[in-house]
Amino acid sequence: MSARCYEIDMTQGSILKNMICFAIPLMLTNLLQQFYNAADTIIVGRWAGYDALAAVGATSSLTNLLISLFIGISVGVSVLVSRNFGAGDTEGLKRTSHTAVALSFVCGLMSMIVGEFLCRPILELLGTPRDIIDLSVLYMRIIFVGVPAQLVYNFGAAILRSVGDTKRPLYILSVTGIINVAANLFLVIGFNMSVAGVAIATAFAHYLSAFAVMYCLMYSDAPYRIDFAKLYIHKSEAKQIISIGLPAGLQSSVFSISNVVIQSATNSFGTFVMAGRAAASNIEAFVNTAMDSFQHATLTAVGQNYGARKEKRIYKTIGIGLICAITIGVVLSLLVYVFGEFLLGLYIVESPQAIEAGMMYIVVCGLPFFVAGIMNVMTGALRGLGYSKIPALSSLIGACGVRLLWVAFVLPLNRTVWMLFLCWPISWAVVVFMHITTFMIVRKKSMRKMYEM
Repeated sequence: MSARCYEIDMTQGSILKNMICFAIPLMLTNLLQQFYNAADTIIVGRWAGYDALAAVGATSSLTNLLISLFIGISVGVSVLVSRNFGAGDTEGLKRTSHTAVALSFVCGLMSMIVGEFLCRPILELLGTPRDIIDLSVLYMRIIFVGVPAQLVYNFGAAILRSVGDTKRPLYILSVTGIINVAANLFLVIGFNMSVAGVAIATAFAHYLSAFAVMYCLMYSDAPYRIDFAKLYIHKSEAKQIISIGLPAGLQSSVFSISNVVIQSATNSFGTFVMAGRAAASNIEAFVNTAMDSFQHATLTAVGQNYGARKEKRIYKTIGIGLICAITIGVVLSLLVYVFGEFLLGLYIVESPQAIEAGMMYIVVCGLPFFVAGIMNVMTGALRGLGYSKIPALSSLIGACGVRLLWVAFVLPLNRTVWMLFLCWPISWAVVVFMHITTFMIVRKKSMRKMYEM
């Protein structure tokens, strides 16, 4: 089957229809990924105990911090590929695709090496409880073996999604995710391998996904087809990818840094709160990935229309993306609240204290979670216009800054779990205000640049 049957041209036809056709497979992909992650967590929590669940939860912020910088560079791939596609630049597509894959190999190896060496020192610095730190270190070291494959998949999927192909990444994760869950059950329950079993299954699934996405790219009949003999980091394309993607990676890292600090504060409240927040965060991730699909739809549509110089479609795209993200966020957050105790009970067995902490997180962070959806869509819009540094700076000030100040100065005034969790929705609101203000300032300048291309 031709690769072009999977593509969506965002420069033509109904904007809403195109965005929904783009977003639904991506949403299903992300939800499936979260389901598989949830299955990992459920298996650990139910068959390895809440101490193992806490050990895995203690690593999430740190793991995201160490790999988000490199994964963020894939945003630069998305923007550049979508612009070339919208402009019909075949040679640009070829150079960008080969540069992106070559970068993924380099970034993956760098991320793995850094993660392997720094995991224990940083976990110790964060005050991870001594009774779970060995489990956390073991989990992280195995997970980072799979990071090179994770980055290859992310960069490859970014190429496909930038031309509107969100179906094949869905097919890939549907299969590899099932294999991941089956391997979890086999290793954790059958061989009693606890967190090591989950980590091995996850790393194995990453490599399967990487091989599958590379197969799609190598045997494509489109201009972005990958030929290993032609893999090369082209200076011009690499510079553009990094100039857009590095700030995006730094933005993700900024959120991760603030979450690492909050994880340290969470650790101080004990294992029950750590386990409750780990479970609730996993549930919340389903809502986030559903909303986040419209961030990527907005980025791709804005990028393609920017390349095609269609100003009105850019503005309409942003408005539709915001409406869709808010609607999904409100509906799903209410459902999570209504069924919160039941959902937490899937992760946590015989620990009412942990479930209570998880419900508190759902109330404080889950109900206003649609604000994070607005933040994400505006981030996608700004990146699609080529402004990647500004969202990164806004996140540095509005997310990292607010959260660090909150933990340092506000939390000590009323040292409660509720007060700790409150820093998330407040930081989202601050970043939304900064993103909207920035967009109103730069939109005319970006349109002038578009017509000068």
